Amino acid sequence: MTQFNLPLHELKESLRHQSIKEGFEIVRFAAPKPPAAGVYFSDWLTSEGYGQMAWMAKDPEIRLNPKRFWPTVGVILVLGCNDRPPTQEVTWLAGKIKISSYARHADYHTVLRQKMQNICLWLEGELGYKPNTRLCVDSAPVLEKPLAAACGVGWQGKNTLLVSRRFGCWLFLSEIFLELPLEPDPPDSDHCGTCQRCQKACPTQALEVAYRLDVQGCLAYYSIEHKGPIPREIRPLFGNRVYGCDDCLTVCPWNRFAPPTQHAEFVPLASIFTLATPWDCATLTPSTFAKLFQKSPIKRIGLERFLRNLCVVMGNSRDLNALDSLMFLLRHPSLLVQGHAAWGLGQLGYQEAIVSLKKQRNETTDLWLLEEIQGALRRLE
Repeated sequence: MTQFNLPLHELKESLRHQSIKEGFEIVRFAAPKPPAAGVYFSDWLTSEGYGQMAWMAKDPEIRLNPKRFWPTVGVILVLGCNDRPPTQEVTWLAGKIKISSYARHADYHTVLRQKMQNICLWLEGELGYKPNTRLCVDSAPVLEKPLAAACGVGWQGKNTLLVSRRFGCWLFLSEIFLELPLEPDPPDSDHCGTCQRCQKACPTQALEVAYRLDVQGCLAYYSIEHKGPIPREIRPLFGNRVYGCDDCLTVCPWNRFAPPTQHAEFVPLASIFTLATPWDCATLTPSTFAKLFQKSPIKRIGLERFLRNLCVVMGNSRDLNALDSLMFLLRHPSLLVQGHAAWGLGQLGYQEAIVSLKKQRNETTDLWLLEEIQGALRRLE
């Protein structure tokens, strides 16, 4: 067994102190065993509520048991970083376009990984050798929220998010798997009580069953993870959401205790503020899209899906200013964008679009696109 210069309990507290110095507001240690809240994950898989995210159902025993993910792990350092935006930014761009809070600033994956690497460098100096570690930031088969609940970061709420008494739902989670036999911290208890605010706030009733998210009714899922056409019955519920949905997050009453983040990296990017209206974004090219979102998680969905979402938002706007942009996107090289532009024109309700829709109908042989165009024309004629 490896010998340590410090007693294990002192090493644990030194590691906690160093993690706080690095900028993590909550630092806890989880036992490398299946977390109790993992039962929600098992039930979710059984209900096939993961939609197109088939990777979530692959090798579930690895997600459920940290020892299956990394057999030599001794303890899991679970880290929470406050990302609550300034108070006035919580409902930012309401009435124009909505972008999920976590996507308005620098990509948290990059920010947190750098902080964790700094912790590992410190630990190497403390131990006198380079320890084996695994760094996880929403990028490994690890049940982050159940693990966080198992060691007292908070509890997994009815909205399926991790809820903290100090920071509400405003925590980015990350983990460092360590080959150190450190004592785990105790769990917190569930404090949702009889509250149903998150369930009632969900625009699609995707949280009808408490503690279980049906992603096939979730606007965040359709705007981010879903790669194909958005179901027609879901599109009107998008409202002005172009990326993600924070409704079940922002209504949680525990958020009232959360102070605004002190991390400069989590202040909204100035470039994102230029997205005042959806029609401002209709002419984005691959290069301008990449430049605009180079530091944001939005870059992960790519231009095609971003424009798909934009077409839905413009259709829901019923604003004449969107007419030219939707007719422009009706000629986009992507069939996915064309189809949603056609739907948007039908929703917009201006007969000036009829000529453009008929022309596109005569030039395509794609059955799905023809359905979208015909649906739009039925609304307009």
